[in-house]
Amino acid sequence: MRKQLFAAILVLLASPAWAEWHERTDAIMGTRIYVELWGEDSAKTEAAIDAVMDDMRRIDQLMSHYKPESQLSQINARAAQEPVQVDPELFDLIKLSTHYSIITEGAFDITYASVGHLYDYPHHVKPTEAQIKAALPGVNWRNMLLDEANHSVRFEHQGMRIDLGGIGKGYAVDHGIGILQARGFQHALVTAGGDSRIIGDRMGRPWVIGIRNPDDKNQVVTRIPIVNSAMSTSGDYERFFDEGGVRYHHIIDPRTGHSASKVRSATILGPTATETDGMSKTAFVLGAEKALEIINRMPQYDAIFVTPDGKVLYSNGLAPPDEKPKPDAKAPAKH
Repeated sequence: MRKQLFAAILVLLASPAWAEWHERTDAIMGTRIYVELWGEDSAKTEAAIDAVMDDMRRIDQLMSHYKPESQLSQINARAAQEPVQVDPELFDLIKLSTHYSIITEGAFDITYASVGHLYDYPHHVKPTEAQIKAALPGVNWRNMLLDEANHSVRFEHQGMRIDLGGIGKGYAVDHGIGILQARGFQHALVTAGGDSRIIGDRMGRPWVIGIRNPDDKNQVVTRIPIVNSAMSTSGDYERFFDEGGVRYHHIIDPRTGHSASKVRSATILGPTATETDGMSKTAFVLGAEKALEIINRMPQYDAIFVTPDGKVLYSNGLAPPDEKPKPDAKAPAKH
């Protein structure tokens, strides 16, 4: 009996004293990176967070349009003259971006950077109408020639540029979640700016994420409980400046070269952060009603939009009962 008791005590001493939440914040990819996860071994948990942060830095080195040495910057510098071969990872994400261009009817277009690079929000610099007119022909995702055999990118128009800012952070979040899952973690949150993905719940409770009021960062317009899902929010308050009563912000309408202004904030929920990131710019360009039509056709997504007049609009899956669309009396009931 004493031997059994002694063995039990040894097992307890060898096991972690307790499991706990670990969290860390860092500045990578030009935004706030936040990781929180439940771990039973402090050293392994901290090592997992290290791995996520290191991978965020790796992706930034590959895909940043701010770093001249990045492969994305090399595409922008040379692809109008010759095919530029890149890593399969970058090539696949560029190819994936065209999928979102198709399903959003062109509202999402990484070639918006052909005009977007003319804006400098910290220094309140905007292009002239003449500059926009000259650069706008470069905005067309169909003018990217993607060679899958060689993983190369070629531009068919001089002056074209691409920027993965509208999908890259979501991709990095998903990659971070994949690292944690591969290491056996089952309850975690990874956030990059407005893009988040959650695995598991918060130990018996859902995670609750607030959507901020576009006019007041200390207030939220609604809170959403989330389990095993991703969520991306884009707002006209992220990178912007106001001048002459006009807000110039980083979400550019590919059709006009101007900041899109049909909503103030757009939140998309879906299976992965890559998907929700790519879809969250749609309403700014198409308007809330048209964007909701698209979202409501795809059951894997839900959406919350804040309009310029302050209304909060929900997709069918999130709408309060009194706001859900009534079935057509003439249509047969669905079973």
